[in-house]
Amino acid sequence: MSSDLHPLETLLGKRIVVLDGAMGTMIQRYKLSEADYRGKRFGNWKGKDLKGSLELLLLTKPEVIEEIHAQYLEAGADIIETNTFSATTIGLHDFLFAGKPTRGRKDQQFFQRVVDDPDLRALVHEMNLSAARIARRAAERVANETGTRRFVAGSMGPLPVTASISPDVNDPAFRAVTFDQLKQTYFDQAKALVEGDVDLLVVETIFDTLNAKAALFAIAEVFEETGKLIPLMISGTVTDRSGRTLGGQTVEAFLVSIAHAQPLIIGLNCALGPDEMEPYIEELARISPYFMSAYPNAGLPDPLSETGFPETAGTFAPKVAKWAENGWLNLVGGCCGTTPEHIRAIVEAVRDCKPRTISSRNGT
Repeated sequence: MSSDLHPLETLLGKRIVVLDGAMGTMIQRYKLSEADYRGKRFGNWKGKDLKGSLELLLLTKPEVIEEIHAQYLEAGADIIETNTFSATTIGLHDFLFAGKPTRGRKDQQFFQRVVDDPDLRALVHEMNLSAARIARRAAERVANETGTRRFVAGSMGPLPVTASISPDVNDPAFRAVTFDQLKQTYFDQAKALVEGDVDLLVVETIFDTLNAKAALFAIAEVFEETGKLIPLMISGTVTDRSGRTLGGQTVEAFLVSIAHAQPLIIGLNCALGPDEMEPYIEELARISPYFMSAYPNAGLPDPLSETGFPETAGTFAPKVAKWAENGWLNLVGGCCGTTPEHIRAIVEAVRDCKPRTISSRNGT
């Protein structure tokens, strides 16, 4: 690999980089119907209702996704994430896999059929490739209008099953999926995102580190197969005030577990609002040798709030800006409940903050 720094790495060392906000929160504003999700292509679909399969909109309502990307870019986001959070064979199987478990519950035999299904794999490839191209189109348009480069991140989210935890409380030894099945589902996604020419890959909302390791293994295989090597961002999720992931790891243990992947950026996102996430951001910033990211939810869930989360742009931005002022961050954005208004407020709040300093990438 060339010794020259990637443009994103250079930018992270110069100033606080801003990530976009929530995709689902924005899609909710469009009040799309079942017919909108189906479009003409899936109009005759006989399976489960498709409303709620956000990634399907890449194929049936791509203009909505591109418009949301543009709103975040126009708010000042440097990086937008592709709408591919659940765009894997396993992530989409509840909506788009017609097969049923043959032994009473979803087990490894069932998920082998899912990850091997040729139609579903083809659909996943198309979705991720389309997502990358839609995001790139929006990023290049706004970059040309503003004269500021924008980056596209390929989002690789968690799965509805885990390799570490049994879904059956009466059978704690049971595992619904194997590591190889997880690796295969992530490989299909990562390969299409890389083919779509994203600037970086983001393995995010990690609550089971073994699942994340499968994603990282798959990414390494994609890099080897394609000959492309792009930056990697890894973002874990502390699920409650215990300071641990759902799999039981502290942030330090999480860092140690994924350090082998040598990410450009590591941080935390989702589950918690800025008030609850703050001590874990501080701890990770203290021990991590990598660029540091944070994109919390807009507070804890609140069904009475407009977005389902209570923090407004005016209350959210000062809290995450304080982390930047403390020297903890290189990248900041928003997760569930955040909007372009939140991102615009963050851009203004961190404009004069210096980025966290780290040792050079080669350790010198």
